[in-house]
Amino acid sequence: MTDFSQQETAPGSVSILVCISCRAKDNANDRPGPAFSDLLRKRLTERHLAIPVEEIECFAVCKRPITVAFAARNKWTYLLGDLDADRHIDELIDAAFRYGASDNGLVPWKERPECFKKGVLSRTPPLSSL
Repeated sequence: MTDFSQQETAPGSVSILVCISCRAKDNANDRPGPAFSDLLRKRLTERHLAIPVEEIECFAVCKRPITVAFAARNKWTYLLGDLDADRHIDELIDAAFRYGASDNGLVPWKERPECFKKGVLSRTPPLSSL
């Protein structure tokens, strides 16, 4: 975990979007996204960080829960999957800061926490580049 406590918000106005529709791999009745979202907000508060967390109905990546996205104006958007609430919350926060600090949303491989290296499902160009 990197100490970003000197900064109250992530640079670049990054938002973390959390899918709340995915079902758990081992229990079709469990939807882990809302609990992940709540835990993420709690951990951000504990770390005194202000990164917006938004709940999204579906990213259509149902086989890779828990799924989140990093998004910001004029930056590439990353979609990440296979996240685990017990292991990845702080890594995800660290990754969001690195994403926010980048000029265009592209984070060098060596600067990515493990969940950001292994969990990338897609990278979408900013709308401004279309």
